[in-house]
Amino acid sequence: MKDKIILDLCAGSGAWSEPYVRNSYDVRRFDLRDGHDIRLLHKFNERIYGILAAPPCTSFSLAKHNFHGCTKEEMLEGLSVVDACLRIIHVNKPYFWALENPVGRLSDYIGPPKLIWHPWHYGDGWTKRSGLWGKFKKPKQNLCKITEPHKIKNCYHYNLAEKSARRGITPPGFANAFFEANR
Repeated sequence: MKDKIILDLCAGSGAWSEPYVRNSYDVRRFDLRDGHDIRLLHKFNERIYGILAAPPCTSFSLAKHNFHGCTKEEMLEGLSVVDACLRIIHVNKPYFWALENPVGRLSDYIGPPKLIWHPWHYGDGWTKRSGLWGKFKKPKQNLCKITEPHKIKNCYHYNLAEKSARRGITPPGFANAFFEANR
C-alpha cells in the first residue's frame, strides 16, 4: 500500500491515521506541535489517496462559546486552520477526505456534518459528540455500553495543552472503523 498516500492534517497523537500506518500506507503527518504549520503546505506532486483533518476545536466548541466566549482573533485563527485543510483537500483532490471536529460552531461556517457520532458508536465506552465532514464512506457502527460517562470531563484537571491533547485523541474504535470503510 506504500503507493497510497494518506495526509494526516493537525495529526496530534496520530491515532486517526494509525490503522493506515499499521496497514503499510504512506502516512504523512503534519501538526503544529511538530513544527508543521499546514497553512504553509503546498500542493503535493504525488497522487494523494486520502486526507484526514482534525483542526483544533478550541474556537468552535460549544463549551468555549457557552462559558467563556470566543474572541474574534481566536475565531479567525481557528478558521484559518480549517480553511487551510479545505484548501489542501481541494488542490490535491484525494479519493476520500474527512474533517473531524466536535459538534459546535464549525457548522456555522462549513455547513452541517455528513456524520455525527460518539465513541460508543464504535466500541469505545464514552461520549463525545463529534461531526465528520467530507467525502468518505460511513464507518460501520459497533455500538457498546457507555462505561466511562465522564471521560472527557475528567480531562479538565490537566493543564490547557495536555487537556486539549487528551480530549482530541481519536478513539481507536472509530479510527479502525473509519479505516475499514475507507481503505
